Formats: sequence, structure tokens, C-alpha cells
Amino acid sequence: MTNKNERQLNEPLFSNFIQGYWRMAEWGMTAQQRLSFIKQHLELGVTSVDHAPVYGASACESLFGEALQLQPSIRDELTIISKCGIVGGKEVNGTSQVAYYDSRASHILASVEGSLQRLGIEQLDILLIHRPDLLMDADEINSAFEQLHQTGKVKHFGVSNFSKDEYSLLQSRVEFPLITNQIEINPLHTDAIEDGTLAQLQQHRVRPMAWSCLAGGDIYNSTSEQAHRVRETLNVLKQELNADSIDQVIYAWLMRLPTRPALLLGTGKIERVKTAVAAEQLQLTHEQWYRLLEASKGHGVA
Repeated sequence: MTNKNERQLNEPLFSNFIQGYWRMAEWGMTAQQRLSFIKQHLELGVTSVDHAPVYGASACESLFGEALQLQPSIRDELTIISKCGIVGGKEVNGTSQVAYYDSRASHILASVEGSLQRLGIEQLDILLIHRPDLLMDADEINSAFEQLHQTGKVKHFGVSNFSKDEYSLLQSRVEFPLITNQIEINPLHTDAIEDGTLAQLQQHRVRPMAWSCLAGGDIYNSTSEQAHRVRETLNVLKQELNADSIDQVIYAWLMRLPTRPALLLGTGKIERVKTAVAAEQLQLTHEQWYRLLEASKGHGVA
């Protein structure tokens, strides 16, 4: 008998690459240009898009929503992901408040309402708890999820940046299968590969999403010894694989993981999206995969 997570995995929940829109407010595009970009990455098979209320202080969801309104029919071609749970620091009655995490039902419900209004849609395909809240009441989250699902405002639920223990706790109390954990994975940050996070997801047949695949540019720009070793190895592998860029080698390295993570892209340039998607044609051997891991660690791994 298959469990509920196994049944969920068999559904096409999101595309192999996910277009991230956390920098959309910086792209300087008109609404028509934004719409054209969305349609172009749809044609490349990048049908999932990643949002959060905190991206651009909510501006990114609004900008995306404006573009969608120019051609509402393309909404049906998209898998729209958003998040909840981060409250930015602000001033209240002249007093500064710190940023914090909030997973109370009231916050989750209000956050989803705000996202739906800004995006101009009636349902999120996937809602993620953006960061683990140390005051998280798993039963209260379940209550919010139930209400959102019953009212048709959210189809699927997941988490982001959760440890394996935090994931297990929430899944033990939530009646819906958590369909992903969006986590940082790249050649400079391999914790999820080694600390059991990916092993747990593979155990339950849950597909992760990988963010910061290029380490926020540090792959290219960092002067650390680790980054230098990784760049050298990536350039060698680029030649061996006949890849167009070391970006492609990184994407292929991540896709080699048995959990088959969906990879988030942060670019606003369609040519870079095309380059990323082409990485699906590359296949690293076991030795090549471990060679890059060894470069990251700075010592032998076997």
C-alpha cells in the first residue's frame, strides 16, 4: 500500500526548474515585458513560479499580478507558489519592532489573502511555511491549512528551510502531505546533502526545491579557498561535459541527486533560463559528482 506522500509524488506538482521572482522589482520591466518573460519561460517548460510576500516588500507579487492581468488565461498554465511566515521589522507608534517568524493561524490566513489579492488569483497551487518558527504550534498550522484547503484558496502545502526534525514534527500533526521542503543546496553549501535532510525526503518520496543553486554569485565572486577550488573543478568539468557554462555543470550536479530537486532560477534574462534548462541534457558520472564534492570539502570524501 502506498502512503499519502507517495501518491502525491506521482502527481506533476512542479516543473524541473522553477522561476523565482524575488528580484522582479529590480528588473525594471514594464508590465508587458513581464508578461513576455512569463510566456517565454512557459515555452521552455518552466511552468512553476516562486513568490513570497517579503520579496520586494510585497512588490514582486503585485508586479507579477499586473502582468497576469494582461493575459489572465495563462494562469492555468502556471503552478504558482508563495510562502508565509516572515514578518519584516517596522515601526509601530514610534517604536522599532524586530523582524520575526509567525506561524499562527491568523498570520497564515491573512498572508494568503494578501498574496491572492496581489497576484490577482483565486488559489495558490502551493503554500510554503517560509522559515521555521521556534514558537510553531503544529496543530494550529494544521487548522489553518484545513481552512485554506476547504475554501479552495490553497491546493498543496509544504515548507522551506526546515530541518528534518522540524519537517517530521509538522508532518506528524498536519493532515495534508507536505509536498516539498525548499532548501539551500549548492557546491558551497552541502549541509542538506549530508545532514539527513535529503535522506528523509527520499525516504518519504518527497521532492525538494533547491534555492541559491549558484550560491548567490559566490561561485563566481568569492575569494575563499573553497570557492577557488570549486571554480577550478567546475571549469574542468565544463570541458569534460562540453557544457556551455559552469552554471550548467552546477545544475547537472544538483539534478544528479536521487531526490531530483527542482531548481530555482533567479534571473530575469531569458537566455540564462534557456542555458539552465539545457543542463538537463548533461549527465555527470559518479566520479565527476564526487570530484566536485571533494573540491567543496577540501579533502577526500571516500
